[in-house]
Amino acid sequence: MSFAERPPNDKSKPPRKPPAQELKEALGKRRRSPLAVAVMVVVALAVVVLVASEVWTRVLWFQQLGMFQVLRTEWLTRGILFIMWFVIAAGALWLNLRVAYNARPIFVPMTPEEEAMERYRASVEPLRKLVTYAAPILVGIFTAASVSANWQTVLLFLNRQPFGTTDPQFGFDIGFFVFTLPLVQLVLTTVMAIVVICGICSLITHYLYSSIRIRPGRAEVVKPARIQMGILLALFALLLGANYWFDQYAALTESGARFDGAGYAAVTAMIPAKAILAVVAVIVAVLFLLAALRGWWKLPALAAVLMVVAVVAVGGIYPAAVQRFKVAANEQTLESPYIKLNIDSTKFAYGIDKIEYQTYAAKTTAEEGALREDAATTASIRLLDPQVVTSSFRQLQQNKQYYTFTSPLNVDRYTIEGESRDTVIGVRELNLGGLDAAQQTWVNQHMGYTHGYGVVAAYGNQPTVDGSPLFYQQGIPTEGPLGTYEPRIYFGQNSPDYSIVGAPAGVAPFEIDYPDDTVANGLRLGTYQGDGGPDVGNWVNRLLYAVKFRTEKILLSDNINSESQILYDRDPLQRAEAVAPFLTFDSAVYPAVVDGRVKWILDGYTTTALYPYAQKETLDQAAADSQSERAGAATLRPDQVNYVRNSVKVTVDAFDGKVDLYEWDSTDPILKAWKQVYPDLVQPTTAISSQLMSHLRYPEDLFKIQRTLLGRYHVDDASSFYTGQDAWTASQDPTTPGTTAPQPPYYMTLQMPGQDTSTFSLTGTFIPGGAAGTQTRQVLTGFLAADADAGNVAGKKSENYGTLRLLELPRNVTVQGPLQAYNTLITKPEVSTVINQLKIGNNSQVTYGNLLTLPVGGGLMYVMPVYVQANASSSFPQLQRVIVGFGDKVGFANTLQEALDQVFDGDAGATAGDADLQDVKTDTVPTPAPTGSATPTPSGSATPTPSATPTTSASATAPTPVPGATATSTATTVEQAIAEANAAYVAGETALQQGNFAEYGAQQAKLKAALDKAASLSGNAG
Repeated sequence: MSFAERPPNDKSKPPRKPPAQELKEALGKRRRSPLAVAVMVVVALAVVVLVASEVWTRVLWFQQLGMFQVLRTEWLTRGILFIMWFVIAAGALWLNLRVAYNARPIFVPMTPEEEAMERYRASVEPLRKLVTYAAPILVGIFTAASVSANWQTVLLFLNRQPFGTTDPQFGFDIGFFVFTLPLVQLVLTTVMAIVVICGICSLITHYLYSSIRIRPGRAEVVKPARIQMGILLALFALLLGANYWFDQYAALTESGARFDGAGYAAVTAMIPAKAILAVVAVIVAVLFLLAALRGWWKLPALAAVLMVVAVVAVGGIYPAAVQRFKVAANEQTLESPYIKLNIDSTKFAYGIDKIEYQTYAAKTTAEEGALREDAATTASIRLLDPQVVTSSFRQLQQNKQYYTFTSPLNVDRYTIEGESRDTVIGVRELNLGGLDAAQQTWVNQHMGYTHGYGVVAAYGNQPTVDGSPLFYQQGIPTEGPLGTYEPRIYFGQNSPDYSIVGAPAGVAPFEIDYPDDTVANGLRLGTYQGDGGPDVGNWVNRLLYAVKFRTEKILLSDNINSESQILYDRDPLQRAEAVAPFLTFDSAVYPAVVDGRVKWILDGYTTTALYPYAQKETLDQAAADSQSERAGAATLRPDQVNYVRNSVKVTVDAFDGKVDLYEWDSTDPILKAWKQVYPDLVQPTTAISSQLMSHLRYPEDLFKIQRTLLGRYHVDDASSFYTGQDAWTASQDPTTPGTTAPQPPYYMTLQMPGQDTSTFSLTGTFIPGGAAGTQTRQVLTGFLAADADAGNVAGKKSENYGTLRLLELPRNVTVQGPLQAYNTLITKPEVSTVINQLKIGNNSQVTYGNLLTLPVGGGLMYVMPVYVQANASSSFPQLQRVIVGFGDKVGFANTLQEALDQVFDGDAGATAGDADLQDVKTDTVPTPAPTGSATPTPSGSATPTPSATPTTSASATAPTPVPGATATSTATTVEQAIAEANAAYVAGETALQQGNFAEYGAQQAKLKAALDKAASLSGNAG
């Protein structure tokens, strides 16, 4: 009798014990070695400590922040899902394996095939029990881990909210697609996978134990196996039918070649096909059940074949045929209704449905006094480029090598002496890389140098005489009109990975607070007085953190005491993402002095990719620009979405790391759902103070995403969208060599045409769109501005905040785009000549600042600062020129005011922020006449006045005095003049190497005067 033929109660031969039991009994007979026991205990303790160093320290971190509910909710949800799906998956597979094994026949006729199977059974049988339990456990673990990773999907379903808008195809609330459909699809796909695994494992078991035998021309199946496999096949068919049914709804969010959402072929062919396939699948399931009970396999087998045919024909060929033979030939007509749905849904989903459009017939001719009605905008034109002047901040305000400013700096606005001023601001953060090798000890890096100190702020529209930033908040200790605030920066973008701070009262201070020459060693020491990190005053926590940070010094250091705290995860973005894992954060994190503290401000987005008919975009690609392409620049996550809301504003305190979340969009259903998940996490808008409100702004990445979408979706009719003849794209950044990426948006105070007052705005420009790889026309087609000012009323944002205003230029008006304007500005001979002179034979370098586009004077004006920096290690860029373009006129001068007056026929009609400098700023090289003006303007003139009287040849060649020269040449002979010129040249080169542009300008003036004198004397002698 073969093994398969032996009845289970046969006692003729005692069954072999399972290998695991034999091993256990063998080990039990041996006396365990004390050393082996000790090793096992040590290993177990090590594992416990390693796990605790990650798990318990995470608990401590959240508890210290007062946000343990975030961690608790995630872990509890994940744990419940894991246990539930582990039981479902492991239990289902174990049960099916058990049923399949018990279904084996008692007697099996012996054949050559059975003899071969007997050998397989003999080899597998010793491992059968192990496989029976191990396989379900492994499948259960993988299934449970996969489902628990979707914990947010489950929580959103349990706390789902209505959108109040229905989809156009099925009439369901949008909330069904966002909250319900994802969970349904998750459950269906997971259960289908479990059923497939159970079916495969059961089939193998049945075949191995001869419940299913393959004979020539036929298959023999015992009844228990037939019932089990029939039920599994019926269940799979039902699940497949349900999946087809819900696929109808998913069609509304699928991506298409021209637009996303269901088009004509999907609505008329694919969606009905999915419904038909769902019905067919149910019929097949019923037939499989009948086959399981009655043994009628031919009918369900035929039905399964027909279903496969239906899937190919009805679900694949028919929709493809409709698309190719009907839609392709009449695409614009047939797809128009669905394109219109895509346009409307996309505009709403990205918040671009309420844009204020305005046709702007921009002038291209500059006229005298044209800026008179744009006085506020003109006065606020920003000359400091926050990307360029970072090194200026470092050289002038870094103070010590262990401080730094993160690039780029940020643009904000502060009320100074009752006036709102655009500001370039940075935080003086700690830079441990600035310490020399001898200073980079563990104690210095983690207990001595623990924090940065203060903020530094400069006027955005007004440099100093020599072109440096004009700081109004500066120094250590910090001084300026921002008043008294906590200047210590323990949490920032450049903070160390961890610091250990704090001590009991009476203990000598150990932390380096800030440099102070009035105290011993030039360092003022202090002790952290905040509550910024978990306690490490006990040995348990010290051990866990020593393991976490892989250093025994935390455990052994005598400087750690009962009041010590450990500060880590200090980057504001990192902290915000930890406490609000359901948000996507803007890549721009900016500081502000708020209510006596330095706060890092972040913008949080709620997103989904499941809004019907809305266009999908990949976040990091949609928000890409020349700034995000720089090495190390922060970017958005590469998530694909089709709905974005700036629903939350977040602050992180730079002193104690406290994270506060404030509701910003109370209408967003996704945020409403998360507020139910975390009832006490997000504070209401009314909790925002007036000072904080005055520094909240329209987020950059959202603006860039909206700008990307508006390239196609600024139109309303399906015909224009389909043809794409009016498509736009964001303007290329001309000031960043080697890239074709778009310009970043720029913050500036601006009064848009039609507005009564100026407001802090975020701006961007458009040019005509084109196919990839083709040369795009670089003319301006649109100018977009977002009202970025949230106001200054506590708990209430400005009514105009977030308003998008789009100026559309008529097709019959040709205005240069930024790239064209840039080329025009820098290639004018009188400009390029001076630029080359500023480079002084490669001894210095010229950097062009951000090219600002402003809708002023009835047209579009371009303003670009020009920075010069000596090629020396301690040099920094200084603003030396400003270029202004309007139409075909170009102004190029020491100050913005002079350049504006040059362009607008001697009188711009408005006062620029640097107007006070035009009479005192030293000219380093001759200033050219304004391009396009009828009469050259003498260099350095405060208000160039065109002369109606023609100049004579003598007057035309006479030397022009240069303002700022301290003395004219006193030489009486040609030799003396040449000697003075040579001395001035040498002195000027020395000043240039030292980065002293003021002295360099004075020496250049002396050089020119001496050369003019030499020329004059030479002419007289002749």
